[in-house]
Amino acid sequence: MHILNKTFSFVSQARPGSKTSDLFFVPGWNYLRQKHMKDLATENEAAGLNEQEPKHFIQEIVEEDIRTGKYQGRVHTRFPPEPNGYLHIGHAKSICLNFGLAKKYGGFTNLRFDDTNPVKEDTEYVDSIKEDVRWLGFDWDDREYYASDYFETLYEYAVKLIKKGKAYVCDLTQEEMSAYRGTVTQPGKESPYRNRSVEENLDLFQRMRNGEFPDGSKVLRAKIDMASPNMLMRDPIMYRILHAEHHRTGDKWNIYPMYDFAHGQCDSIEKITHSICTLEFEVHRPLYDWFVKELEIYAPQQIEFARLNLTYTMMSKRKLLELVKENYVSGWDDPRMPTICGLRRRGYTPESIRNFAEKVGVARRDNIIDLSLLEFCLREDLNKRAFRVMGVMHPLKVTITNYPEDKVEWMDAVNNPEDCAAGTRKVPFSREIYIERDDFMENPPKKYFRLAPGNEVRLRYAYFITCQEVVKDPVTGEIIELKCTHDPASQGGNSPDGRKVKGTIHWVSVQHAVKAEARLYDRLFMKEDPEDYLEGQDYKVNLNPESLKVQTCYVEPSLKGAKTLDKFQFERIGYFCVDSDSHDNKLIFNRTVTLKDSWSKIASKE
Repeated sequence: MHILNKTFSFVSQARPGSKTSDLFFVPGWNYLRQKHMKDLATENEAAGLNEQEPKHFIQEIVEEDIRTGKYQGRVHTRFPPEPNGYLHIGHAKSICLNFGLAKKYGGFTNLRFDDTNPVKEDTEYVDSIKEDVRWLGFDWDDREYYASDYFETLYEYAVKLIKKGKAYVCDLTQEEMSAYRGTVTQPGKESPYRNRSVEENLDLFQRMRNGEFPDGSKVLRAKIDMASPNMLMRDPIMYRILHAEHHRTGDKWNIYPMYDFAHGQCDSIEKITHSICTLEFEVHRPLYDWFVKELEIYAPQQIEFARLNLTYTMMSKRKLLELVKENYVSGWDDPRMPTICGLRRRGYTPESIRNFAEKVGVARRDNIIDLSLLEFCLREDLNKRAFRVMGVMHPLKVTITNYPEDKVEWMDAVNNPEDCAAGTRKVPFSREIYIERDDFMENPPKKYFRLAPGNEVRLRYAYFITCQEVVKDPVTGEIIELKCTHDPASQGGNSPDGRKVKGTIHWVSVQHAVKAEARLYDRLFMKEDPEDYLEGQDYKVNLNPESLKVQTCYVEPSLKGAKTLDKFQFERIGYFCVDSDSHDNKLIFNRTVTLKDSWSKIASKE
């Protein structure tokens, strides 16, 4: 791959104005790609990967193109986000697909920012997008591009269409244009400005560029067919006037291209082979192809796939921004948000998201994926990598009356039973410990195996204890302490006489416990479809008021040095991650996910 990367580092630097058609079709490309594919096949065989795994339809298209020599066997994709917000889990699927395809077939992926609307864009979003893509495990090397790189070329393309009689400057207002467009069943009417001369259109377009007209006063439209059954083909807007500061070009431009005009041409300039879009762009494809054909430029192939839809999840970037601005969440990286930065802060791993994208697959038609699958992938990954620790959420004090007051023992505790290399750690045990309040019942039902008066349980890594006395607050009657005895011979959790104890509970030593804050996150929306609401309401009526609970917890001292994003399984409770708000004097843990899927049980009862 070194030779292939080195070769393409030159190829990928082609910019508007250069002779890209010669640069991108590299002599020896097939040899280099075949060598990569052979190396990849060897790696897959060594890893025990099944070469006969079913292929999704985009893989079949790509492989057929390689077989027939289309694009000289090249595979070159791009991920083209708009820098007007933070990426979410739906974008993660697209990232995995675009970068994954290129890797699989020895190709390349460009990161290209669709920065054609300066009113909504910001370098903050650019930086966050790059961070998210890298965190997911992908790199674009030197292939970082922006639509604004091509503004001059796009302008020249527009001039070319004007000269061909295929574009014109229109003075209709937005309301008038909408009325002229017609309906799905009725053709539109031609603009009274549609037949302006080429010379007049060229003059007006140049003056638009020069900033002579106010915002909204004129647009440049493609001249296609006002009777087309595809509404997008009814003389779509190519350029609009925006007197706005651009995050990269400053105040150089007073006109900006529309997405539909910029998209295909940027793909063409970069010699993209497979322009992979979500399904809502299927209706845009005829326009994509029309521009490429009329401009007589290199033609990429647009392919559409079903976007990711998740239950209990809002995927509209506009509405996510609304939640941020109206303070329903603490920011784009709020751990309840489906943004990649929010998932990262909550404790998700890039491996779990990539595995989720693989399991979801690539479909031709829209479907809805259960959020439980994403959580399953997360649990599966964290189970292999997260250290097991003990933490108590709702403490109940236990005094072991026959244990010496000044004695402290350091018990061996396994860090991760799924990973022998993770080793062990020492956990302090003393006369006074905290257990979970839920692990005791004064009047238990049958088959209750946790602590109760007269019941014996196993303390994880420590001793068998038996409850002898319950201490209550004389005023409220609340249980405030348990007095227990331990069996000294049962150290480590087993008794020499072989008696069986069915219940095992976790604990922390009161003397050594580290006080921390636990943020118990749950699903942001109560309904599977957040858009399911009554007339007169909006999606915010479905926000889950229980999506965040904050409480004090006590954890074992091994966590004192835990760093931001360190991940742990609190035994018998769930997976937790150290939050970025943590500091030396206060540990803060985010609940990433519970140990089991409780929502599926709730849903089945509704």
